[in-house]
Amino acid sequence: MLSSGLLPVDPNPVDGVEPLNKCLAAVDLGGTKIYTALADSRGKLLAETRVPTNPGEGMEAVIRRIAGTVEEVYNSGGAGRDICCLGMGVPGPVDPETGVLYQAPNLGWRDVHLKKILQKRFAVPVLVDNDANLAALGEHTFGAGAGERNMVYVTVSTGIGGGLILDGKIYHGASGGAGEVGHMVVEPMGPLCGCGKRGCLEALASGTAMAARAREMAGAGAGRAILAEAGGRIEDIDAGAVAAAAGRGDEEALEILWGAGRALGMGLANVVNLLNPGLVVLGGGAMNAGKPLWETMEEELRSRAMPGALERVKVVPAALGKRSGLLGAVALAMGGRPPGDFPQ
Repeated sequence: MLSSGLLPVDPNPVDGVEPLNKCLAAVDLGGTKIYTALADSRGKLLAETRVPTNPGEGMEAVIRRIAGTVEEVYNSGGAGRDICCLGMGVPGPVDPETGVLYQAPNLGWRDVHLKKILQKRFAVPVLVDNDANLAALGEHTFGAGAGERNMVYVTVSTGIGGGLILDGKIYHGASGGAGEVGHMVVEPMGPLCGCGKRGCLEALASGTAMAARAREMAGAGAGRAILAEAGGRIEDIDAGAVAAAAGRGDEEALEILWGAGRALGMGLANVVNLLNPGLVVLGGGAMNAGKPLWETMEEELRSRAMPGALERVKVVPAALGKRSGLLGAVALAMGGRPPGDFPQ
């Protein structure tokens, strides 16, 4: 329920039953968008909405906006149902037990007792986890990882993040920070990463890294095809411009994708050798850069992974796209109960 008491809630949310009058709320909180959905107790989406986060307005304004989206999806699809739980993904390290969000640079938040705040606001049980973990859980429950007990999810976008599903459950590690694939060092003397260290996978293979390399080329008078894809403005060069130029056969753009693919393959080989997963799921916008990235990544993975681990692992694209985190929040609210129909 909202603080205004507008939404009906279930006073006994966990009873092992799947009644038709129960529903779940799910929120994927990002630095730019709040993506919220209502689902039935078997995970089928009933309503969804997306609004700007506008973190510059302050935390309380964002919390009010989250509450407004939950009210909106309830009014759209929750008639005759009681909300029994809210699952939420957040863009930063979080303690899943206490629900404390340690740091979210995109929001400007630090040490926020998010679970406590939201439970007071909504008067329902609230479960909070990192957005990459929930993207992994979403793919594991509803997407490319369905049925796989041990899988690794890696998202390659502005940055590189990851989530681990081990023995069918999210693996958090000792302090909730497991799965930080992007900060695995693959080139010790490599470029500086946003974390302050050098040679992280994120600094070599993320969309941001590809764009930075292309802007560097353009600034030196090279990369003309990439620059043309960006409308002639160096500051507008992004990974999409690199991919577009590579699609036209531009050698410099291809070199950027090949370099990112080699770094990504090296990082995945380390993950495969360490964890021996049955499945690696790759998501994120930068993975749409095309065959040069994928093929180079696969070649590097094959050359570096141990044969026994390589024989058992499959590497596949994510199936849920931008919905992976939201559907992971649904799965979190479901508490691991078997899903129903695939959400439409």
